[in-house]
Amino acid sequence: MNRDAATTERLRSLVSKIESLTESGDLHWERQAGSAHRYARWNNNLLILGPATPLSDTSVPRYLFITPFDSPDCIEINSDDSDLGADVMKLVQQVEQTSQSEPATDPFAITEQMLERLEGM
Repeated sequence: MNRDAATTERLRSLVSKIESLTESGDLHWERQAGSAHRYARWNNNLLILGPATPLSDTSVPRYLFITPFDSPDCIEINSDDSDLGADVMKLVQQVEQTSQSEPATDPFAITEQMLERLEGM
C-alpha cells in the first residue's frame, strides 16, 4: 500500500494505542460465536481482528479492520503490510493472550434492551 511516512506513523501509533488499551484491559475484545474474528468497540468504532486461526499458523495473513459505527469509512491494515505488518501481528498476539479464555458471544443476539430501544423510536 502506498502511503506517506506521516500517515504510516499515525497508523503505527493507532495500532500501538489499541495494543496498550488491550494490555491494560481498557479495551475488551470478544470472540463472535461462529466467526473467525475478534471484535471490540472503541470510541464509537468497531474494531475487527482476524482471522482467529492459531498463532502457530504463520501462513495465514491477519488484519485489523476499523470502521466508525456512524460512517461507511474504514481502515484495514494487514500482516502482509511491509510497514505495519509486524505491528498487526503484535496486536494479534496481545489480543489472543488477553481474550483466549473469553466465551464466544453473539453480538447480533436480540436482547430485551435492544427491543425496548427500537420500540421507543
